[in-house]
Amino acid sequence: MKVIVIGAGLGGLALANGLRGTAVDVAVYERDASPVIRGQGYRLHLGDVGIDALASVLAPERRAAFVAAAHVPKPRFVRLDPALRVLEEHDFGGRHLSVDRQELRDTLLADVKGLVTYGKRLTAFQVEAGQVTACFADGTTATGEVLIGADGVGSAVRRQYLPHARVVGTGLTQLYGKIPRESAEDLDHVFSAVTGPGHRVVGIALTRDYATLSFSARSEELPSEPHLLRSLVMEMTSGWHPRIRRMLADWREIFPLVLRTSVPIDPWDTTRVTLLGDAAHAMSPAGGAGANLALRDAAGLAAALASGRPLIPALRSYEREMIDSGFAAIRASAVNGARILGQDPLPS
Repeated sequence: MKVIVIGAGLGGLALANGLRGTAVDVAVYERDASPVIRGQGYRLHLGDVGIDALASVLAPERRAAFVAAAHVPKPRFVRLDPALRVLEEHDFGGRHLSVDRQELRDTLLADVKGLVTYGKRLTAFQVEAGQVTACFADGTTATGEVLIGADGVGSAVRRQYLPHARVVGTGLTQLYGKIPRESAEDLDHVFSAVTGPGHRVVGIALTRDYATLSFSARSEELPSEPHLLRSLVMEMTSGWHPRIRRMLADWREIFPLVLRTSVPIDPWDTTRVTLLGDAAHAMSPAGGAGANLALRDAAGLAAALASGRPLIPALRSYEREMIDSGFAAIRASAVNGARILGQDPLPS
């Protein structure tokens, strides 16, 4: 059986790793020209779900080396006010890793480089006679028995396959950047959020080599011109604790990302086309679940495809779990996003 994967993000690469060494032939097609062409964030949080998924798909020595090099934060969420007084704390329990997104992607790519073709933008797919053909903008095609949409929040696969599925804005823009690790050593939690008036939020989290600092606000409050972002954020945090102001003064490599979310829909009929990760269930980062669920989707889908079961029942079993867990996480993230970040409610 040949599987065509559209998208070489975390989920698509994890799926390719999970199918390595099985009877399933996999080919991954990515629209970007290289794996480092776009800024997509810096630090990722992995909990039990993501850590277990990595153990399932990666070669043992590869996974062990990655986990050993990852940062282990205190398993806690802390919310503070602009004077750095603690407003709430939650202990999570379980395992937690704070990792660099590019390092994770490099780890997932290391053993499957030969399976990935870059510069391939999907324009359409066709299903006929037990096969699926992917059509790319450069005029080439690829054919297999299964097509997987792992192509993120703007998924071309989802647009054709589930045209009624909506992705909507949250009303928020988040600015991502880095600060020196030593600036935040005592804030070494899974996540620390400093929340001010108007749902303006500074987020802080450590990795092994640096700390991330994010700033989120209503999109209409932030300009589209990148060179104005730092000065505007300094204005919007006027009067905040001097330590936060120093962190913002040290902020570097800043880029904006408009936050979007999928709107849950009813389960669909299973076919030879399916989705994983953000292509199926993009969500607010307020729940810290997106990367974890993409990795779990990949591990579950790899197991289903390699199980030897009839194809459609195997995919149906995968989709039930993916839809239930993914849409539940969307709803939970939307609630947290509304409370902490001022996210718009999910449409009915």
